[in-house]
Amino acid sequence: MSETKPIASFEVSTSRLEAFSDGVFAIAITLLIIEIKVPSHENLKDQSLVHYIWQQWPKYFAYILSFVMIGIYWANHHYLFKLFRRTDHVFNLLNVFFLMTIAFLPFPTGVLGDYIIIAEHEKDAVSFYALAICMPALAWLMIWLYAKHKRRIIDHGLTPRFIKSLTLQYVLSNVLYISSFAVSLISPVASIIICVGLTLLYLLPPKKPEYQ
Repeated sequence: MSETKPIASFEVSTSRLEAFSDGVFAIAITLLIIEIKVPSHENLKDQSLVHYIWQQWPKYFAYILSFVMIGIYWANHHYLFKLFRRTDHVFNLLNVFFLMTIAFLPFPTGVLGDYIIIAEHEKDAVSFYALAICMPALAWLMIWLYAKHKRRIIDHGLTPRFIKSLTLQYVLSNVLYISSFAVSLISPVASIIICVGLTLLYLLPPKKPEYQ
């Protein structure tokens, strides 16, 4: 008769999950550059190479914004996973959902770069981008809330004050990202300013874990 394995043996270690996540981050961040094309000879018939390169500034802006954003998520993903002791099936699936939202970002980044300066499409392009960057923030919050309520996942040594502060931070982040989407329906420029501001804000080092 075969023995029943303990539940822990079916869990993926956090290090294995981080390694898989790193691969997705690397692919997503690399795909961003694909939207910036080398000019063909046809593109240069009526303009100089320097003029063509300068005209691509919306794509450079979208590329840099999304590159920094994905980079911040990658760094904070490692930070967050240091607070977890183990995983379970639901936690793994939530992480996969988060990675799906990250892998999707090159598409709205390309749309933003192509249409942000075209008046009739500017609002739609910015709204689509603002909605897209709401999704990783939502998935991040879902991962944290699930882990927080599953005491077997989160590090037992963390203080309740620290856990509460991170919860508040992630909830507030979602409110701000949703606000950027709502604002985009009225003022695309204001929405982009909020997105850039949030990205710059998260360049700051994360809160140092507090242990009992």
